[in-house]
Amino acid sequence: MSKKPKPAPLREKDITRQIAREYYKEFDQLIESDVIIVGAGPSGLICARDLASMGFRTLIVEQSLALGGGFWSGGYLMNKATICAPAQEILEEIGVPCKPVKECEGMYIADPPHATGALIAAAYKAGAKVLNLTRVVDLILRRDGVLEGVVVNNTTAETAGHDVVHVDPIALESKIVVDATGHDAVVVKLLHKRNLYQAVPGNGAMWVSRSEEAVMDHTGEAYPNCFVIGLAVAAVYGTPRMGPAFGSMLLSGRYGAELIKKKLKQE
Repeated sequence: MSKKPKPAPLREKDITRQIAREYYKEFDQLIESDVIIVGAGPSGLICARDLASMGFRTLIVEQSLALGGGFWSGGYLMNKATICAPAQEILEEIGVPCKPVKECEGMYIADPPHATGALIAAAYKAGAKVLNLTRVVDLILRRDGVLEGVVVNNTTAETAGHDVVHVDPIALESKIVVDATGHDAVVVKLLHKRNLYQAVPGNGAMWVSRSEEAVMDHTGEAYPNCFVIGLAVAAVYGTPRMGPAFGSMLLSGRYGAELIKKKLKQE
């Protein structure tokens, strides 16, 4: 019979002190990055994982407490997700089993919680950093509209509203900003607000196969230093929505990372 473990006798003051010390020590390194990815859904997570693996300083900014976006569940609260080939290779690469569907060539089934947890772990393992409960509220724009980062605030303060809690935001600089915010297309909408981009039409009605193709067709640099990946692509370009299919979200995140790599290597 194994010996009963005895927890170390930690003091409350030491717990608080170490949390604060480690947080602000790390935060100092997040103020300037190579790439800021706004949104921690599947496209943002795999993009962050790949970029961090390439050696780029990569920061994910997520307005929610939890990472993963809408990938924690499949369609209609049924805990299975469909993945179109060859996106299953990305999940299998990080240790997520994908079951082929015999009746539908090119379709695979995965468990969303497993897939989401593995994507989060892979991003962290690669060296990506995360600021959750952090909302992008504006952009850093210089020299005739050159995008050089984002302006962020605490999500809870923003949710309360400035009439209730007036908290000034802070700025985070980067060479590249990635809009991975799904249907909201937050970054591109902020560019439109500053009269630097056309209005965002939002995605069209569901047409899964065309949607997944269109997401890949339009993944890329929508505005200088602003890349759009995943479902944000559908919102920005008005292409069909894809529903509970996640293949092109993963493929778009990976392809976006490759495009960003090329741009950063040219600088």
